[in-house]
Amino acid sequence: MHRAPVDVLIRGDGCVGRALALALSRQGLRVALRGRPPAAGGPDLRAYALNPASRRLLQELRVWDSLPAEARTPVHDMKVHGDAQGAHIEFSAWQAQVEELAWIVDAGELEAQLDAALRYAPHVERVQEDVPHTLLALCEGREAGSRAALGVEVELHRYGHHALAARLVASQPHQGIAWQWFRQGAHGPEILALLPLDRPEPGRSYALVWSQPAAAAQQWAVAEPAEFEAELNRLCAASSGSLTLASERKTWPLQWLRAREVCGPGFVLLGDCAHQVHPLSGQGLNLGLGDVAALAQVLRRREPWRPLGDERLLRRYARERALPTLLMGGGADALWTGFAHPSPLLRSLRNQGLSLVNQLPPLKRWLAQRAMG
Repeated sequence: MHRAPVDVLIRGDGCVGRALALALSRQGLRVALRGRPPAAGGPDLRAYALNPASRRLLQELRVWDSLPAEARTPVHDMKVHGDAQGAHIEFSAWQAQVEELAWIVDAGELEAQLDAALRYAPHVERVQEDVPHTLLALCEGREAGSRAALGVEVELHRYGHHALAARLVASQPHQGIAWQWFRQGAHGPEILALLPLDRPEPGRSYALVWSQPAAAAQQWAVAEPAEFEAELNRLCAASSGSLTLASERKTWPLQWLRAREVCGPGFVLLGDCAHQVHPLSGQGLNLGLGDVAALAQVLRRREPWRPLGDERLLRRYARERALPTLLMGGGADALWTGFAHPSPLLRSLRNQGLSLVNQLPPLKRWLAQRAMG
């Protein structure tokens, strides 16, 4: 028995794949969503920094308002410190003339709410294998084996660093402030970020993202909790009060990746399958949800006679996403490369530049607006 083809087959059911399925379902397209069996390994400790553009998309998909209040925390201020005394830059929602700079969202909760929304979405079915389709959308994330099968080449740079994630509770209220430190550690350059998140304790919790050389990250991932807490409190210099570990610790490797082509006859790439950026920018999922919004718009506006898999149609999506991806991915990579370079002269210049930008409100506003989408 031959089954009728679906309009779109989506491989990969993370946040990007699920959001795309919801967006296309709203257009009346028939969608098959193919994922992988859930991976074992404990709770998801990741947190996403979502900009207003991502929030708007999730509101349109009727997911945002379903998130529990403690799983989405607004960021009102961001304080970034360089690796020299006094070098810093601060961003505020008030200066940017917005209510919030971003929202820190619990990754596991976002996936759960997207999944719940899919249960009520018409025209979407979950499948365990490929089915006949007109358009193939690859949203498989960083381990996207389908790219190679389609002949898509990628540019890849492995940083040799891992990100370490954990949840923390502070002795002082977070007040909606996100902190980030660029520093030179004993094993090389490090970037440590504390992101306000009202889990596990409202008003006093943070999601930690600590990027450092792989060996150091593995060392701190298994260190005794008291030793780990002591090091964090030393590095953060009591900016957020005394920090206590409130979860397991997990690590993953960091890399920069860009697919040379994000579409071809009958297929398109989205999210980490198309581009991966350093987490220092906090823009990874924002770029992926931007892909979803752009592709959904291109398909919605297509000529009635043009098939979904038409390469000329998909090139419109590629053109739409080329500049935002290049600016954000390239910018984060350039910032990381400049910070990681050991030259004393470059160290002085980057720290002076950080403080100089802090004294130029129009430039700070422009940077904040770019990050907010």
